[in-house]
Amino acid sequence: MARRHRAEKRVLLPDPRYGSVLVTRLINTVMREGKKPKAEKIVYYAIERANEGRKEADPLEILEKAIDNVKPKLECKSRRVGGATYQVPVEVPPDRQVSLALRWIVGFAKRKKGLPMREALAQELKDAALGTGNAVRRRDEVHRMAHANRAFAHLRF
Repeated sequence: MARRHRAEKRVLLPDPRYGSVLVTRLINTVMREGKKPKAEKIVYYAIERANEGRKEADPLEILEKAIDNVKPKLECKSRRVGGATYQVPVEVPPDRQVSLALRWIVGFAKRKKGLPMREALAQELKDAALGTGNAVRRRDEVHRMAHANRAFAHLRF
């Protein structure tokens, strides 16, 4: 970990199809071994597929709703005090909320065996937008853990 100063945030360019930085972040999360065109195909297909059968014009609406449903507000961080380690609940910064939500959605999509990644991602996005699915359950677990450890909130750093 850097001790002198924080790492500089790189500015992400919006994706060419939708003009959204959120889609760019999703593409970068899906991307493996630098294969960006392949990741773009997967993400664009998943967004189209998740919007199938909907009358709304904006295809990014389901993605934004899914991210909002999965974003954690609180999480636990380990804090060492007097030889003991406590799980201290802390608020999650907005940028980390989005990062965690994207990571959980993509991670659970990857774990679905027997399905192509584009189908699994579309299914996971659809489930997250409806407030069900593995990523939403993960968010609830994180919140439950933070709620259970609220007695240690005074140890916040």
